Amino acid sequence: MSLELVIDVRKSGIWLALLQDGKLIELHEERGNTEFSVGDVYLGKVRKVVPSLNAAFVDVGYEKDAFLHYLDLGPQFNSLNKFCRDTLRGKQNVSDLMYFKSEKDIPKDGKIKDVISSSAPILVQVAKEPISSKGPRLCSEITLAGRFLVLVPFSNKVSVSQKIRDPEERKRLKEVVNGIRPKNFGVIIRTVASGKKVEMIDQDLRNLVDKWKRMHGNLKESKPSARVLGEIDKTSSILRDLLNSDFSNIHVNDPDLADHLKNYVTGIAPGREKIIKRYDGKLAIFEKFGVNRQIKALFGKKVPLPSGGYLIIEHTEAMHVIDVNSGNRKGADGQESNALATNVEAAKEIARVLQLRDMGGIVCIDFIDMHDRANNKELYARLKEAMSKDRAKHNIIPPSKFGVVEITRQRVRPETDINTSEMCPTCNGTGEVQASILYAEEIETNLDYLLKERNEKGVTLQVHPYLEAYFTKGLVSRQMKWFLKYRKWVPVRGISANHLLQYSFIGKNNEEITL
Repeated sequence: MSLELVIDVRKSGIWLALLQDGKLIELHEERGNTEFSVGDVYLGKVRKVVPSLNAAFVDVGYEKDAFLHYLDLGPQFNSLNKFCRDTLRGKQNVSDLMYFKSEKDIPKDGKIKDVISSSAPILVQVAKEPISSKGPRLCSEITLAGRFLVLVPFSNKVSVSQKIRDPEERKRLKEVVNGIRPKNFGVIIRTVASGKKVEMIDQDLRNLVDKWKRMHGNLKESKPSARVLGEIDKTSSILRDLLNSDFSNIHVNDPDLADHLKNYVTGIAPGREKIIKRYDGKLAIFEKFGVNRQIKALFGKKVPLPSGGYLIIEHTEAMHVIDVNSGNRKGADGQESNALATNVEAAKEIARVLQLRDMGGIVCIDFIDMHDRANNKELYARLKEAMSKDRAKHNIIPPSKFGVVEITRQRVRPETDINTSEMCPTCNGTGEVQASILYAEEIETNLDYLLKERNEKGVTLQVHPYLEAYFTKGLVSRQMKWFLKYRKWVPVRGISANHLLQYSFIGKNNEEITL
């Protein structure tokens, strides 16, 4: 398995595409405003306590109050609350918890009105980003994530990821962490820590403790609704969570970001910075690596399957509904085997689409009906196997007697939604049709103006792949006629991101030429 990260830096923000063996499996957009991201820590102010919900609404500076449930306070809430209050009053001048006297844990079945009150300042962490009309979801069990460890203040527990199954390795990691962790700091050992040396784990722990110190320093000067600690940007967080031996290349089209990533990778994985490669080709980076084509295929209502089948994906307020269709696929071994083959293929693609679009909540999948119970069991096993690589928490219910599979998937940020439909290129949505051949004449007229009147050098024409074929194919193509007429070769580039009759001229410095 080979992983590649393709980073497209645009004026509007940064797009990140994660490719597994050339297939797009994750797509993220990082905008300039990174507030209310998962992991951000805020000093909030309790607006209202609602005993009937056993929850409170907290002002963290978002347009709508954030939601904090009693179960998300964390067992050590009293200790955190005391630390926060003492810091704001100037009584807690150090971040070290060596001599901090912990408070008694709150009961699991307690009432929120007995723990917090309206107008009180409270230290909280974003657990879910604002989604739709809802504000952020908060928790008060502060955790600081590193490459190998997660630091949990006010706890003394050391736990190991369940994905590390070797009992000897689990024991070794526990002993290592117990020997180096500061007092009153709990630690969760992440899967990637397996097999790592003591010095690497120790350095990661030191970095997390420094992060806690920085948060304490910011808290001293903070007032309610202020962010006291921001999560790292998405580019760095993806590298922190995923960077391993499977990562082969990281392509980025911005020199400043490339230098920043090299420094970051040098810090978390010395020697791996060579995989970061600066892309400076004339073709757009997403076009070069086939990302645009995959986005158009996977973000629409209809998602094609390699064998000829397809998925229909509908999004309602309550859930996502996916219908599996065999399309024009024909199997030689009968309807049952054909249905199984299509369903298994669809299961793999559905697991990919859920992760790619970051679809959360309830997902109902209507697979093609199969009468053999063994086939339904095989489908369920294949779907679980395909979903096992998904980092989001999820549960899968076996197929019902109607062939419907239900999935619940953790939703912590808004679903990635990209509109893949295009305005009618002939009428521009007006309903009035103009002869499409005029567009070819318009392009040639503009090309004549650029080459003759403005004497532009190194002109390249960018069009939809269909128009590229129109201009370049044939024994004596239009492109060849241009060469004979102007004595200049004009490259024609097919761009799948363009709609059918969209075109542009690019100069020798790879910048668009304005007419």
